[in-house]
Amino acid sequence: MLHKVHHIAIICSNYDLSKKFYVEILGLEIIREVYRAERQSFKLDLSLNGQYIIELFSFPNPPKRVSRPEALGLRHLAFEVDDIESVIKHLALYNTIAEPIRTDEYTGKRFTFISDPDELPIEFYER
Repeated sequence: MLHKVHHIAIICSNYDLSKKFYVEILGLEIIREVYRAERQSFKLDLSLNGQYIIELFSFPNPPKRVSRPEALGLRHLAFEVDDIESVIKHLALYNTIAEPIRTDEYTGKRFTFISDPDELPIEFYER
């Protein structure tokens, strides 16, 4: 029945800041960007390695969503990486500080978290 995750939709509070974060810092590629005047909303379609992955939206005055401490609902967005240390160094160039590296007790894989401009938790999980 299901084939794959088609996309993840994110509503941001500061469109320009979030666009810079996802495109310039994380390196996602812009597929298309449209302004929907009737909704006073930008919609930015982003891809990772050529695969459509994120819709970034702006809306006037969106309410904040609690994400910490461990609120009910979607917990975080996770990206697979080859080398966690190189990701942490890259993020530091943009003043984005990662949490201390942890090791998954079941898989033995290393991971860390950062927050996007709206404090959405983002995980980097070593391959």
